[in-house]
Amino acid sequence: MTARPQPPQGRGELRAQPQPTGTEPVTPTPQGRGELRGQPHPARTGPATPPAEPETIRRIVSGPRPTRGHLHVARLDGTRTIPLPELHDRANRLAHHLRSNHGTGPAHRIGILAANSLEWVLLDLAALRLGTQTAGLEPGKFTPSADLAARYDLDLLFTDQPTGGAPGVLPMDGILALTDPGQEPPAPLPPVTWTTTDVTTVKFTSGSTGVPKGLGATAGSIDSSLTAVQEIFEHTPDDHLFVFLPLSLLQQRYWVYSALLHGHDVTVTTYEAAFATLRRVRPTVVMGVPAFYESARRQITARLRRTPGQSPEQAARALFGDRVRYLWTGSAPASPTVLRFFNHEARLPLYEGYGLNETCIVTKNHPGAHREGSVGRAVRGKEVLIGEDGVISVRSTHPVNNHYAYARPGDSEKVFSPDGTVRTGDLGHLDEDGYLFVHGRADDVIVLDNGKKVIVRPIEELMRADPAIAECVLFSPAQTDLVAVVSPAAQPADHQAIAARLAAVNAATTPDERISRVLVADPPFSIEGGLLTSQYKPKRPDIRAAYHAPLHSQEAGIHA
Repeated sequence: MTARPQPPQGRGELRAQPQPTGTEPVTPTPQGRGELRGQPHPARTGPATPPAEPETIRRIVSGPRPTRGHLHVARLDGTRTIPLPELHDRANRLAHHLRSNHGTGPAHRIGILAANSLEWVLLDLAALRLGTQTAGLEPGKFTPSADLAARYDLDLLFTDQPTGGAPGVLPMDGILALTDPGQEPPAPLPPVTWTTTDVTTVKFTSGSTGVPKGLGATAGSIDSSLTAVQEIFEHTPDDHLFVFLPLSLLQQRYWVYSALLHGHDVTVTTYEAAFATLRRVRPTVVMGVPAFYESARRQITARLRRTPGQSPEQAARALFGDRVRYLWTGSAPASPTVLRFFNHEARLPLYEGYGLNETCIVTKNHPGAHREGSVGRAVRGKEVLIGEDGVISVRSTHPVNNHYAYARPGDSEKVFSPDGTVRTGDLGHLDEDGYLFVHGRADDVIVLDNGKKVIVRPIEELMRADPAIAECVLFSPAQTDLVAVVSPAAQPADHQAIAARLAAVNAATTPDERISRVLVADPPFSIEGGLLTSQYKPKRPDIRAAYHAPLHSQEAGIHA
């Protein structure tokens, strides 16, 4: 039995939700890559007695061929449906091609820089079958080139963008043809075994601050998360999971893995096509970020205004379809308004959870344990620790990793302990029953010149509760008062409603928490404009920079 790691030093007394823990420390051996440090990925020979093989990964890679379930890849111009047995066979044929024509195997890493597609799924599954690492690269953040491949140690880079003839950069448009029946060589693929400490994929932070950091995700962390989610939500062959965030975000691929493991359907689409696809697909489970549900709430409310006599539940099911079992959200705080609307008015259970790129899923509300306002209790294999400074740390039985693969010097040490415990930078508390409540980022606490510390998240949530406001970010340019930058929910912005909301929020808060003025973003925050991450979270530093002049001008904005 592995000894339980002791609480990290220098964090005061910790209060924890105990779970089994333990992993052997790994000391990073970074290589120089300019401003980033890279972690090499040698052939996975491992120690003399390798760690255990994760059961879920084993079943996906070499287990029995699935017998039921479908993958649906939906776009605005239509949907392609593939039975999971066929998906399994196509991925194996692609693995044969990669090994025969490119020598791809356990000592290699391939990059995928493309929008969600069937080809993306096939490449990911083929890499798992070969014991090859993947690197999920998000379109818009990266540009395909030989330099990109060299920076992240990619043996091959697949993309749906123009390749420019760069060596090692391959187009994705011919991949599907390689998986057609008849292309499989007679020689079987050699067996591949992933161990819990092997890195299956390099994922990148959402980029809300600075250069995205690369993080190698271990097979053990994926196995642990898949097992914990199945334990609390019990997906069956009757389920149909709906995902639309980029597949470069590892958690979105979890639901494809879940389909292969449990025989249910899964639809992969894009944010742009999500609402057009929902009712036609009729999912039982929808995976979405809070901004998606806020947009859905506005659409449902508009439908109610157009259709007198229709109930919120009827209007919600007209948008989401008539089979929804539950809705999943995380990655950013969901507003109390959105949670109340779906749970009590629309009667579509919306379960909020908590996790980071560095931790994967940590806590989750679910049908068996749900406390409104919290982000749930720790799932199996996770332990939540609260320091004397109120900052949340997370200890895992199988950590995602204990360092970044690509980051600036010193970044790993700020976040990871040697045993993989992660200092999240979020403020929170555990109630007497172990439910976690998150108050905001420690970095987002504003200290005024009178010494008062203001936690901005609750105030921002009060502002966002108005349907005229999509996002709100608070700053204090002179450390004397609060100034809000709000992104309107529609254009033209409803300045009258925003002013009324400002007055209502100020009436409900203490003098130090009151907002002196509001700047209305024009244009609204967007991913394309660089002010939202791919998970639709505001980029505070970029917003501050974009509105530097009006933030420091006492004349600008709507005044309280």
